Amino acid sequence: MIQRRHVLAGAGALSVAGLAGPSLAQPANARVVRHIPHANLSTIDPFWSSALIVRNYGYLVYDQLYGLDNDFKPQPQMVQGHSVENDGLLWKFTLRPNLRFHDNEPVRGSDVIASIRRWARRDAFGQTMLARTVEMRAPTDTTFEIQLNKPFPKMIDAFAKITTPCLFVMPERVARTDPFQQITDLVGSGPYRFIRNEWNPGSKAVFEKWPGYVPRTEGTTQQTSGPKVAHFERVEWQIISDVATAAAALQSGETDWWEQPTGDFLPQLNRNRNLKVEVADVLGLIGIIRPNHLTEPFNNPAVRRAVITAINQIDCMTPVIGNTELIRDNVGFFAPASPLASDVGMDRLKKSVEQARRELQAAGAIGAKLVLMNATDLASINSSTLVVADTFQRMGFNVDYAATDWGTVLQRRATKNPLEQGGWSAFCTFWSAFDHWTPAGHNSIRGNGAEAWVGWPDIPALEAKRDEWFDAPNLDAEQAATREMQRIAFDQVPYMPMGQYFQPTAYRANITGVLRGPPQFHNIRRT
Repeated sequence: MIQRRHVLAGAGALSVAGLAGPSLAQPANARVVRHIPHANLSTIDPFWSSALIVRNYGYLVYDQLYGLDNDFKPQPQMVQGHSVENDGLLWKFTLRPNLRFHDNEPVRGSDVIASIRRWARRDAFGQTMLARTVEMRAPTDTTFEIQLNKPFPKMIDAFAKITTPCLFVMPERVARTDPFQQITDLVGSGPYRFIRNEWNPGSKAVFEKWPGYVPRTEGTTQQTSGPKVAHFERVEWQIISDVATAAAALQSGETDWWEQPTGDFLPQLNRNRNLKVEVADVLGLIGIIRPNHLTEPFNNPAVRRAVITAINQIDCMTPVIGNTELIRDNVGFFAPASPLASDVGMDRLKKSVEQARRELQAAGAIGAKLVLMNATDLASINSSTLVVADTFQRMGFNVDYAATDWGTVLQRRATKNPLEQGGWSAFCTFWSAFDHWTPAGHNSIRGNGAEAWVGWPDIPALEAKRDEWFDAPNLDAEQAATREMQRIAFDQVPYMPMGQYFQPTAYRANITGVLRGPPQFHNIRRT
């Protein structure tokens, strides 16, 4: 396990100019916590988008069947318990009592079944589970069962995962919405409810404590597991894309928590005695370039391999976070700290634009037009994309640089149109290293064509080895399967790894109870 919570101790030696701003500090007894998220909330369907901001929204509004503790082990959350029968082919679950949705209707087994079905259509892990499912049924309001045609021992891992999309429980009437259409009914099952009439995309999102939520009584509150006790009456997200404004707001007390402060402000924030700066996500974030496999030039694997040759991961990560202590390069297709990481194919990471240009020439793609999308309102994505754009140009591509906001990128990347009809070629994004821990929730490495994550790689060999991993009887067999997956990935290139960094978070010193993992708003309070 990577220990990074105090890695910023020496950052104060760096010099950053101070900021002036109006002091709008809240009174000590305020019941509102104000938070600057890393991105604009442009959609409110937690299954429709893989964006982390939508997942973070989901953890406020919805609850899960199982959560993860600090050791990344699943713990019961909405479920009281479960049993496995018939040689692993029948799973029986019992819901804990007093679960209610935000419309005060009880959570029933039929709600859970509908939620699982909708989630599984959009999720890599869920798709595998669904392929092995004969029937899902709810014998009573407080129970549900899953009958399989083949054992699926990783069932609970699928339900508890924090990779996007997460399995959140919503009412049956909502979960029956086509998984490829966005929901409009926002009734949730979590400790906070979303206040739609105060939602101003690009500016503000508001959540109010749901008094009908009953936290579980057992367990320890860690990451996404244990009792979820909401101490604040309101959570207000302040969408501030200008980093200087965000830094000033945090230091003046106008806001309480800045999820992802940029590297240039970390030394200044770290010196401020009224703030705490730490790495809460100890696994870090992995950057990738996602190519569109349906359009030229990236429908050619030789062109995709040339990009692998050219990319310098240190160059991509340095402008994102600055401090080299928070950066890791030589990142392959599985998180470096994962037991499934290997050195297979890593010699492809040559960091040579000159050689990449020769490979591009051999592929007949010198001068090929590509549309590179960038989200300028996300500092990490904007910084890395600028490096990638320069690399593409030096390789010999004709780069059409499409700079917009993240919400527009999310909308545009869903289209399969050709370039001349509003299509796209590539974009940069970041995943939690936990997303790349195993093949189960690793959406980026899927090769299942039209059913794959945006970019739609069709690589049957990857899918075959992924299935082999699911059926592996032990760690040695799992590692053998994932070594082959990485070999295939370096050859066929579902995406290009950009490296890894560890993102600090910063909050007012009078805020306590900040948990590890994704930003959680239960458990925190003001002292």
